Amino acid sequence: MADDGYVLIGLSNGPEPEPQSLSLRLANRHGLVAGATGTGKTVTLQVLAEGLSRAGVAVFAADIKGDLSGVSQKGDGQPAFVKRAEEFGFAYVPEQFPVVFWDLFGVQGHPVRASVSDMGPLLVARLLELNDTQEGVLNIAFRVAQEQQIPLIDLADLRALLVYVGQNAKTLAATYGNVASQSVGAIQRQLLVLENQGADQFFGAPGMNISDLLRVDPASGRGVINILAADKLMNSPRLYATFLLWLLTSLFDALPEIGDPDKPKLAFFFDEAHLLFSDAPKALLDQIERVVRLIRSKGVGVYFVTQNPLDVPETVLAQLGNRVQHALRAFTPRDQKAVRSAADTFRQNPAFDAAKVITELAVGEALVSVLEGKGTPSVVERTLIAPPSARVGAISPQERQAVIAASPFRPDHFAAQPRKSARDRISELDASAAPGAEENGESGGGLLDSMLGGVLGGGSGKGRRGQSITEKVITNAASSAARTIGTKIGNAILKGVFGIGKR
Repeated sequence: MADDGYVLIGLSNGPEPEPQSLSLRLANRHGLVAGATGTGKTVTLQVLAEGLSRAGVAVFAADIKGDLSGVSQKGDGQPAFVKRAEEFGFAYVPEQFPVVFWDLFGVQGHPVRASVSDMGPLLVARLLELNDTQEGVLNIAFRVAQEQQIPLIDLADLRALLVYVGQNAKTLAATYGNVASQSVGAIQRQLLVLENQGADQFFGAPGMNISDLLRVDPASGRGVINILAADKLMNSPRLYATFLLWLLTSLFDALPEIGDPDKPKLAFFFDEAHLLFSDAPKALLDQIERVVRLIRSKGVGVYFVTQNPLDVPETVLAQLGNRVQHALRAFTPRDQKAVRSAADTFRQNPAFDAAKVITELAVGEALVSVLEGKGTPSVVERTLIAPPSARVGAISPQERQAVIAASPFRPDHFAAQPRKSARDRISELDASAAPGAEENGESGGGLLDSMLGGVLGGGSGKGRRGQSITEKVITNAASSAARTIGTKIGNAILKGVFGIGKR
């Protein structure tokens, strides 16, 4: 529920129960929803999404198992939710919310696309799992594409660019450094792996318009809940994490600074957040930290959803002021460390031992601490999570298709447009280079080689056609003869000028 600038999270479970609510004014200060599998994280995420939508805040969330799709349908009045509502002192009212489904593969929702150039070399290198040397070659390729105006839209463009870079490696080395053919080949192989995972359906045009995620339903005034179908996408966890990071970075780049608004423009829920940070290089971690730190002033609140608080680096964890901690298990030393770490991040409540309570929480119960007043965290409270109003659980394929059909976006909104490919542009570069090389005598072998090349089809330069074996033999012989003649002529000149050999 959203009431007077707050979103109800739950009711404290104590002698004097009090509402635990998220302040809309401080909802852009980011948050964390953590807990072991099966402790109620998805329901908590749905409760937050419903409350933010009621308040007119758009929401984006990835649906890992399909359970979040039920928010598009009216609640079915499960007895447990009806009873929980009575405990909270209000009647359970079934509701449904405006939803738009998205899918990188374009099957369970509207297609999501991004161009290779928009994603940039850092994220593409992360996606391809490149080492430092290979990443360096990829950076050179992106720079060449920029300077030569080679379009980088899909993976076919990137492959054509890599072939071009490989063929011109010696020329590029003088400006950018060594371009090893082994590195180019390794990147090409990783591209093939990525294509086999279905990523070629994601890279393309038109790219996703960020404003599509910021919609408010004109009929109800509620924020649209954007749900990314991620069940299939999770088969490629690095693609999943890289896509969400790209989307978050795109929001950061596209949105203007607005300071601290009365409510966010968008609440971004990053489920399975550990995938974002796993094996991430320092440059990428620095970028994530920067985006999380600064994006709040653009009206975006980021909420990481994960099993273990230790999954999130301390530099990022420090930015997350609104926290909901479900139960954690303490079977292993790492589990016990996670429990202690989670408990230590809260503003302690003298009424109970937070570390002990974390291991005792029931399903649908959590420790909650939110920002209040001037942005200080509230004392942690043991809290019963409020019941969601929409349906909990996956919807049928027929219901999903009905929601997609009722979407404000028509199919032509995502239709691909004719464009020039990287291969087309590279062909233009090759064609423009060939006449220039001939006109300026840039064959690289001097006047005599140029003359012989004209007769025998030899010479060098970008405009040269391929030679047959016979032509190569003749050319090599002619070149050898030319060098011999040149040596004799040179000796004769030296003798004439300096008097060498004169009596």
